Amino acid sequence: MIQDIAPMKFHNEYQQRECRNTDIVFLFSGNKLLVKKDSKISFFYMKEFTKELTKETEQEADGFGNKRLQYLFSIDDVQYYLLKVWSKEEAEKEVEKQLDEQVDRQSKKQNDNIENMEWVTIRSLRETVSKKDCFAAATAYHLYVWYRDNRYCGRCGKELQPDTKERMMRCVCCGNMVYPKIAPAVIVGVIYDNKILMTKYSDREYKKYALIAGFTEIGETAEETVRREVMEEVGLKVKDIVYYKSQPWGFDSNLLMGFYARVEGTDAITLDKNELSLAEWVPREQVAGMDDKISLTREMMENFYKNGEKCLQ
Repeated sequence: MIQDIAPMKFHNEYQQRECRNTDIVFLFSGNKLLVKKDSKISFFYMKEFTKELTKETEQEADGFGNKRLQYLFSIDDVQYYLLKVWSKEEAEKEVEKQLDEQVDRQSKKQNDNIENMEWVTIRSLRETVSKKDCFAAATAYHLYVWYRDNRYCGRCGKELQPDTKERMMRCVCCGNMVYPKIAPAVIVGVIYDNKILMTKYSDREYKKYALIAGFTEIGETAEETVRREVMEEVGLKVKDIVYYKSQPWGFDSNLLMGFYARVEGTDAITLDKNELSLAEWVPREQVAGMDDKISLTREMMENFYKNGEKCLQ
């Protein structure tokens, strides 16, 4: 799955670190990320950003680098940072500065090869970059959304400040503390007579096969979420609920929990057309080759192909 990047090591401990030239800097605009795109997609190193940003970083007196850069995490010894730009207009200005400097640098080298920069959607990276880079971008996006949406206190309206000891935004006026948003959700492999229930969403960008899925509500266990979501989306009762695995899913700020469950009673589907465009029983032998090595959903499909109803044990 997306988080399985061993032997590389992901470090999410919150620290204040100085950004080095060899570290990665992410610039987001909405659900898009600025990337370098030539023969392949890659991310920007600090040394490739504008002289203005580099100079600001070098001149900071507190030893922790530029206040416009937020340390996110590291993978092995490479650190990842967020350039704190929140609006589309600000993001476009940063790109203009970047292009101007590249033109200047290349003209001095008498080279016409200007770096090809492009905005790409976060979800498109699932099919265009390595698993490690996809995980890094999705996790960075998760934190970007949280930082962007929590600049002001929801209690008193004052500006929030990043805490110096933990990943938290603090209001110095009223003491409110805001931690990263992590939304728990379930993925359910519903099984009946050596078949698995596969679905397609009705109104989402993702058009491939999926499994029943949904968010855990207030006061609800994950197992209760499984029962409710299956009933709401396809009108089926389930039993013998078995936990499989979990995964972080930064694209939607989720922690996903995978379960298998057996149909109790009839297998007749009552489709919620507001949620799904399709739900159908697919025989085990037709589920081969589904695993994309990224998502929990696809791994669960492949696991059912390999193990059938043993998934319920």
